[in-house]
Amino acid sequence: MSYEIRTSLVDFAPAKVNLTLRVGPQRPDGYHDLESLVVFADIGDTLRLRPGGPLSLTVGGETAKDAGDVADNLVLKAAQAFAAEVPDLRMGRFELEKCLPVAAGLGGGSSDAASALRLLAQANLDKNLFGDPRMMAAARKTGADVPVCLSPEPRIMRGIGEQLSPPLHLPKLSAVLVNPRISVPTASIFAARATLDSVPFGGDDPATALTVGATSASDAPGMEPLIDALRQSGNDLEAAAISLHPVIADVLAALRAQPGCRLARMSGSGATCFGLFEAADAKTAARSLATQFRDWWVVPTMLG
Repeated sequence: MSYEIRTSLVDFAPAKVNLTLRVGPQRPDGYHDLESLVVFADIGDTLRLRPGGPLSLTVGGETAKDAGDVADNLVLKAAQAFAAEVPDLRMGRFELEKCLPVAAGLGGGSSDAASALRLLAQANLDKNLFGDPRMMAAARKTGADVPVCLSPEPRIMRGIGEQLSPPLHLPKLSAVLVNPRISVPTASIFAARATLDSVPFGGDDPATALTVGATSASDAPGMEPLIDALRQSGNDLEAAAISLHPVIADVLAALRAQPGCRLARMSGSGATCFGLFEAADAKTAARSLATQFRDWWVVPTMLG
């Protein structure tokens, strides 16, 4: 939700978590078809827009030093793509507070970009841009994960990220997110996966089959059926990521060793992994992991 504070607008950019991820063979255009059940966490980055004046961006926060060159930031790329779609779009100065790890499989940059689009739509209310197809067009031009982050709700994403299901009604999941403080460029993981044997892409994924019809509260699956379906699914990039960064296997083992862990899996292209727990067990596990592995990023959260 965006809200106004004096002369600035503020928006929350939540972390994206891929509960499942299936990846197809490389297409002639170099991309891969995928299918993923996506949810969002209650932690993330914060983006502020001070409307008026030329487009600019400053980046601060815990993980700002890892965010790379400001000129390459997806916030600016999204704003420029939106401006190309909408003549005379009112711009301004963005201020990004980075809290999420960078290149971590949490869609942080994509969520930041989607936040920029929401803020620009709010700053240009006279143009009635909320729900305008040009907003989605700008999201697609910015990056494959930006469309699903534009309205951060549980969804199934397909194609190269541009095909989105309606919002899904899923039970809230208590989780612990763990990143061993390493950045994992997505391209390197796809390159590594090409050298590994992989399951053919096709057929029904159990988690997708369970949730695809959950578009109303009456259709929502229960907690146990959802977790059972997730156990039968997977992340097709996990093995490739571990082959390049064996510490990811250590993270998964550490999560699975925690009392009450229902499921542990890598999110996206890594290296962040999530463990699903009951709420009380999640807090206990997060404290235990943060004590044992002081160099790791460990956060309890709710997914939904």
